[in-house]
Amino acid sequence: MRDTQLAVRAHGLTKYFGDVVALDGVGLELEPGRIHGLAGPNGAGKTTLLGLLLGLAVADDGTLEVLGRPVGRALAAPDGVAGFVDGPGLYPSLTARRNLAALAALRGRDTRSTRIDEVLAEVGLTEVADDRVRGFSLGMRQRLGLAAALLTGPRLLVLDEPSNGLDPAGKRHVHAALRRLADDGVTVVLSSHRMDDLEALCEEVTILAAGRVRFSGPLGELAERTRELDHRLLTSDPAAARRVAAGVAGVRVPAGAGVVRGAEALVVRASGPAVEELVAALVAAGVRVREVAPVVPPLEAAFLALTEQQEDGE
Repeated sequence: MRDTQLAVRAHGLTKYFGDVVALDGVGLELEPGRIHGLAGPNGAGKTTLLGLLLGLAVADDGTLEVLGRPVGRALAAPDGVAGFVDGPGLYPSLTARRNLAALAALRGRDTRSTRIDEVLAEVGLTEVADDRVRGFSLGMRQRLGLAAALLTGPRLLVLDEPSNGLDPAGKRHVHAALRRLADDGVTVVLSSHRMDDLEALCEEVTILAAGRVRFSGPLGELAERTRELDHRLLTSDPAAARRVAAGVAGVRVPAGAGVVRGAEALVVRASGPAVEELVAALVAAGVRVREVAPVVPPLEAAFLALTEQQEDGE
């Protein structure tokens, strides 16, 4: 059964660095047992917000509650919170196993080898458990940082770009570990520049631009904000497909687009329902449809639209 208390409640969070406004009145409410994505362009305030959640910085204005407790003005990690920003802090001269033992001891946590072995297995580092960290790739360091956070048994896990440097196998281990945590009631907040990662993992997302929240809510609601997208169609007869597209309401061929990739694919701009009408019309006309896909994924398109509005001052 999931906790009904909010994992994070923020209101009017503001943070300055000299004359720079890193966060400008940010509000946020996160429910427990969910994976929440944080996205935004460089300088949007993502790392600053994560730092506040981890107790690495304090806000200049506004209120912040983490796991039901107000966060004060002292620099200290709230109880039950773990994670990292700007990459995990590790000891390069120690092995992965000894890193975890040392970090657990510093936090007063379980240093038994069985528990350390468990978290190493969760992130897929069992085979390199006794290798020195100085020889680890970026992706392996990210996974070890996640293992260190798991060792503390957090109720709120805060991760900054956890997919950096991960190969497909590493990404599979990390994604599986984060889903298991959420299923167990842990709240996960992760920042990423990769909208495909957010789409694969997150139920909801917050988009920041210039220190302000541009959107916060379910991923489906974000995708709906993009009414029209460019879609690439692979068909048995591109020329015929173009003629059919010209007769379907709500479908148009953007200037400079049209048939691309060696005259095999047709690019059209349309909403989701209009694309469905186009596919039905193509089938009725005897044109076989091999593939239909957005040129830019809907979530990425919505992200770009929201952040470009901010840059344009809208």
